[in-house]
Amino acid sequence: MSEEPNVLALINRSATERLQVSINSYKDKKYLDMRIYFTTDDGMNWNPTKKGVTVSPDHLVEFKDAIEAAIAELCPDSDAE
Repeated sequence: MSEEPNVLALINRSATERLQVSINSYKDKKYLDMRIYFTTDDGMNWNPTKKGVTVSPDHLVEFKDAIEAAIAELCPDSDAE
């Protein structure tokens, strides 16, 4: 049985949809998982969709660089570096 995900962020997209960013394990390997979840019962239960992406640890630095480039272009007044 796989261990519970380590949820890093929950980003609401609407009242019934959110993006969950978490560290998940599969076959004893850990991955960054970003997946859309939905609810049909006012947030009592959240269910994953097929909409998402999984990033292996080997690609996290490239992913971080892409996010930083996006922040620089889309949020030029941000203090993020």
